[in-house]
Amino acid sequence: MSRDVLFFDLDGTLIDSAVGITRCVAYALEKMDQPVPGDAELRKWIGPALRTSFAPVFGDAVRVERAVELYRERFDQHGWQEHDVYAGIGEVVQGLHAAGHRLAVVTAKNEPHARRIVEHLPFGGCFEDVVGATEDGVRSHKPELIAEALQRLSLASGQCWMIGDRRMDIEGARHHGMRNVGVLWGFGGREELTAAGAGSLADTPAELARLLSR
Repeated sequence: MSRDVLFFDLDGTLIDSAVGITRCVAYALEKMDQPVPGDAELRKWIGPALRTSFAPVFGDAVRVERAVELYRERFDQHGWQEHDVYAGIGEVVQGLHAAGHRLAVVTAKNEPHARRIVEHLPFGGCFEDVVGATEDGVRSHKPELIAEALQRLSLASGQCWMIGDRRMDIEGARHHGMRNVGVLWGFGGREELTAAGAGSLADTPAELARLLSR
């Protein structure tokens, strides 16, 4: 019997990328003479597509694109390295891979940046593919990203799980009728994930492994 295929979100699920993302957002805002909000507000930028978050700040598309360019400028130089791997998640990924599961990363992060990060993870080789947002933002929301992953890997949604820390991960999975797990060590939290309709919640990577091994 074939094993389920597991799609993992990146930020807030595999890595704590708060420092890199928030510093790059702050950099873009400063360069465009916008006030930089506090850390709690900046953390809300982790998860949604960049253009979605910049749009209310700048309004017009030209300035939004400039903000995205500035964000990526700093991320390309520094931000992609500014993260920590969550304790225990690497062992879980390696265990799932060894058990015969096919694994992929599905993230709203720019795909070239996401690929660079995953390639440098100690367990990055466990992932068959990394599906991320396009440079132009045409593909940037979770339903589109999951659809791209399903197409690339020639999968039916019923074969797959989506694992992530934000409501976008759960909503994307539900859009495709996929099973899903919300993880509680990231940036969304229990209330957000429950409201989004998470099928299951995992407090720790070890609990995630147990849920996926049932």
